[in-house]
Amino acid sequence: MEHADTDTGRDAASRHVPVMLDEVLDLLGPALSIEGAVHVDGTLGMGGHAEAVLQADPQVHLIGIDRDPQALRLAGERLAPFGERVTLVHAVNDEIDEVLDDLGIGQVTSAFFDLGVSSLQLDETERGFAYAHDAPLDMRMDATTGVTAADVLNTYDGRELARVLSQYGEERFAQKIARAIVREREATPFDRSGRLVELLRSTIPMASQRGGGHPAKRTFQALRIEVNQELAGWARAMPVALDRIALGGRIAVLSFHSLEDRITKRALAAGATSTSPPDLPVELPDHAPELRLLTRGAMTPGERELATNPRSASVRLRAAERIRPSRPRKGA
Repeated sequence: MEHADTDTGRDAASRHVPVMLDEVLDLLGPALSIEGAVHVDGTLGMGGHAEAVLQADPQVHLIGIDRDPQALRLAGERLAPFGERVTLVHAVNDEIDEVLDDLGIGQVTSAFFDLGVSSLQLDETERGFAYAHDAPLDMRMDATTGVTAADVLNTYDGRELARVLSQYGEERFAQKIARAIVREREATPFDRSGRLVELLRSTIPMASQRGGGHPAKRTFQALRIEVNQELAGWARAMPVALDRIALGGRIAVLSFHSLEDRITKRALAAGATSTSPPDLPVELPDHAPELRLLTRGAMTPGERELATNPRSASVRLRAAERIRPSRPRKGA
């Protein structure tokens, strides 16, 4: 997903290439044409997918959610021509229930999520997401709240740091890096990304660096996921979003990380599976599948998109249609 662009004066349309746009529109298309269609974009970003959805059918109303105030501002400018068809909300995607309740909306006809860090966040050097530039170790998608990457580096004990690096970054040298961070912070706390990158260069064996890409890639990914609680948030958001999809409605999800994709895959598979006891000769109506999978496995970008949009290299697209009302959630 990395893509560098420090020209912060450009508008959203010129700074962002929506990933797998045609495929997303094809999958959501039948739901967008439902009378009174309401579409939720739970990760609005700079509004590329949202703009295409609004253009696809003149009756669609968009609820755009993003935790990043800067993204909301840029997307708002981009989507301004659509007027009252657009409602933008500053929230995290696992707050969908509250957002829709506040708007008096029970169910929606479609939902879309483009997970992970956005081009905007990578482009804004001073936010600390990109390891290619020395910047404050922030990495918060919503810079108005929460702990920073520096907080994680300077306060987590060695065992917890190693867990974060191993689980979220799939870093082979997690324990070695964690020990080095704890040792170095005793002299001077971490506050800028350049120092962390140098520590990683000196800690990760050169043989691994030659064949494993940039030595900071996995650690920066892990810190970003931890700071923003991305996986925990998505694990909460996915079932709530599914419950809000109306009969005949559709959901599509773009994942850039295998752990995100695993959460998506499991939730969709569970909804598409009968819960009738396996030894019963007939399907129990209340236990029939409630989702129909629209993709065989996960869709991946074609060669043309890979050539023109390197950000799409790791993306996986999954989608489903609601074919039966949702079952009551446990504890709901």
